[in-house]
Amino acid sequence: MLVTLRSWQREDRFLLAGLANNIKIWNNVRDRLPHPYKLQHARVFIKYCRKQDPSQILAIEWEGQLVGSIGIEIQEDIARISAELGYWIGEPYWGRGIATDAVRQMLEYAFTAFPQLIRIYARVFEYNKASMRVLEKNSFHLESVQKKSVIKNDHITDEYVWVKFR
Repeated sequence: MLVTLRSWQREDRFLLAGLANNIKIWNNVRDRLPHPYKLQHARVFIKYCRKQDPSQILAIEWEGQLVGSIGIEIQEDIARISAELGYWIGEPYWGRGIATDAVRQMLEYAFTAFPQLIRIYARVFEYNKASMRVLEKNSFHLESVQKKSVIKNDHITDEYVWVKFR
């Protein structure tokens, strides 16, 4: 299996819009990812990503095909040594180990490109067991369960915080 991370390209907008416009993906990410996800959303997102130097959000390719997105959000002020990790894989590519490999590569990249980082964490809805397994396979440990801390689809749920240190 060949998984690679790369910078977003303008021509990715069509495939991105097609993959991201999926309620099953939206159900597992923050609400700031719009649903429905349209071509205009993809254009704005790619333009934002291309301005980053070094890049914090990368495209995930599997066997040469765009299949998802992965990124970190570096925190500010006293938390500037931490970054939040987020990722999603298009539904046609689920269950192939792509996310596990993409997270591994992103960790290597992030700890190299951003030497101030000591801690990378991911926040996962209680029902997203597949994402928790991806993090476990990458040696994250469960730091906390924040009870009834988030709302998604008008449903209040727990959020699991997974952490990996440099």
